[in-house]
Amino acid sequence: MAKKVLILAGDAVEALEVYYPYYRLLEEGHEAVIAAPKKKKLQTVVHDFTGWDTYEEKQAYLIEAHAAFSEVDPAKFDALVIPGGRAPEYIRLDENVQKIVRHFFEENKPIAAICHASLIFETMPELLKGRSLTAYIACKPGVEALGATYVSDKTIHVDGNLVSAHAWPDLPGFMREFLRLLEK
Repeated sequence: MAKKVLILAGDAVEALEVYYPYYRLLEEGHEAVIAAPKKKKLQTVVHDFTGWDTYEEKQAYLIEAHAAFSEVDPAKFDALVIPGGRAPEYIRLDENVQKIVRHFFEENKPIAAICHASLIFETMPELLKGRSLTAYIACKPGVEALGATYVSDKTIHVDGNLVSAHAWPDLPGFMREFLRLLEK
């Protein structure tokens, strides 16, 4: 049965982490809706490892946001995907994003969070207290400050309704686990 999945994004969302889930969901026959601060074309970025001590960021494709956060009724969605990139560091400040994310946790709906998506949870620490997840390694201190356990021995982790992953190289397994939750 087709489900309706919300994807939270903003400018500087990691290109692979928004495009891959979006197209995989469509491929499986689900409806995927991208929401952002405003309904507009978003500038995505590519994070790659090119020999620096950290990732390098490059400009990537544009992707259309179908709705503004303020227009989203989370009750109309079956699941949530939160891509990484730099978008989470600023969209987490939007009170609508916090309301949306809370809904999915409180209703125990499937949530997928990859890479820097964990930054969004820092504005709602009570939601992650006592839970476990993984994320990009630079997010480990933030995950632990939430009272959650940072999973470092695997790149994909499932804790109840929450699927988490390190970064874009983990997308196949990340989406496989998320689709399993979505199709239950």
